[in-house]
Amino acid sequence: MPEGVAGPKYDRGSLRTGIVHFGVGGFHRAHEAMYLDRLMNDGKALDWAICGVGVMPFDQRMRDVLVAQDGLYTLVVKAPDGTLDARVIGSIKEYLYAPDDPEAVIAKMASADVKIVSLTVTEGGYNFNAVTGEFVADNPDVRHDLQAGNAPKTTFGLITEALARRRDRGEKPFTIMSCDNIQGNGHAARRSFVAFANLRDPALGEWVETNVEFPNSMVDRITPVTTDDDRALVRERFGIDDGWPVVCEPFTQWALEDAFNQGRPPFEEAGVQVVPDVEPYELMKLRLLNASHQALCYFGYLAGYRLVHDVAQDPLFAEFLLAYMDSEATPTLEPVPGIDLDEYKHQLIDRFSNAQVKDTVARLCAESSDRIPKWLLPVVRHNLDTGGEILRSAAVVASWARYAEGVDEQGEPIEVVDRLSKELTEIARRQKDEPLAFIQNRDLFGDLADNERFVSAYRSALASLHEKGARATLEDLRG
Repeated sequence: MPEGVAGPKYDRGSLRTGIVHFGVGGFHRAHEAMYLDRLMNDGKALDWAICGVGVMPFDQRMRDVLVAQDGLYTLVVKAPDGTLDARVIGSIKEYLYAPDDPEAVIAKMASADVKIVSLTVTEGGYNFNAVTGEFVADNPDVRHDLQAGNAPKTTFGLITEALARRRDRGEKPFTIMSCDNIQGNGHAARRSFVAFANLRDPALGEWVETNVEFPNSMVDRITPVTTDDDRALVRERFGIDDGWPVVCEPFTQWALEDAFNQGRPPFEEAGVQVVPDVEPYELMKLRLLNASHQALCYFGYLAGYRLVHDVAQDPLFAEFLLAYMDSEATPTLEPVPGIDLDEYKHQLIDRFSNAQVKDTVARLCAESSDRIPKWLLPVVRHNLDTGGEILRSAAVVASWARYAEGVDEQGEPIEVVDRLSKELTEIARRQKDEPLAFIQNRDLFGDLADNERFVSAYRSALASLHEKGARATLEDLRG
């Protein structure tokens, strides 16, 4: 290893694969894979190495990089003061791209050595309706996977086939461990996988529901998209030619429910909070950190900002975020064991302000149709039910609607990255004449368009965004 860069102290050749992970991106490599590498460097968890799996077309590049690098990559932690800490992570032993060979992926999971299948497949990867929570059975790829004899295309098809083989052999199933930003992510995974298994074979669905564990978890570390500048930094500063390094902030947290079919690595010895109930931690993160990212990004982009730290360092935006967290999000939360919420909220502003991370506003604006319904709208509904404040939350929804028009305040085009981008932009461009058009999409907003208090706050914010712009709208909300 180059001088000043730590690497695996363990014999990677002796590692045994115990975890299969779907969705190997920057976040997984800055989080779960990092914790396992930490254990391995202490001589622990050597039979819990990771086999990464890609399913989507964009995973081909990760396949090429990780296969070429024997699963190794550089993790660079960027502190606010400019300090950089680089470590080469070795916990990913192998990588499989499912479209190349679905059978190899299924056989790997069906192996008795594999005891956990973990997931970071994004909020949309669980294939359930954002309002009803029902599994979307008419998804074309799901229908394909349910046809007898077809090689599976989806995460559901691949994992369920491996579970079926283990059941047929009389073996215990693996645990399915979601690490995605969804409230009750283990419950969400259970609903989706049981629903798919039931569609395939009701007896298999019953077996999955009865025998497979789906622990809930809350995972947190800001991990921006890797850029060419990051690759150049790793090459020039540390002497490592890495096709896909990972950069992240110093902060990391993982609260994990202790519910596993066949054991687990000693995660608590690497700093993971293994707890009986994850819900207080996940609600804290979803409604404070994740929803605040949404409160920041659309207003910030419309105001001309492109980097997150520039938005968070603007006193107007920082004040707006803290006011949202104090007045609207915090009243929806129960006490969180071991956490001082006031300290946590101010720490979030400091984390968002870390100029070294260079997280982009556009990243936070992406896939809003998966994020807003799960992160922000529960705050809105709770406060509507209890008489709490909703002005700022309604304004965030309005800022998304304005952003979705696809043109910023300078008349420049916005690339709206969302699975529903075409539909959302068409609706948003009608809203100057039809102010409620955007929130009348009941698949996303349910009955919010029928609530007079929400509609009043939303219409006022949207009109202000059109007439005055983002900064003036925030100034008015400050008053």
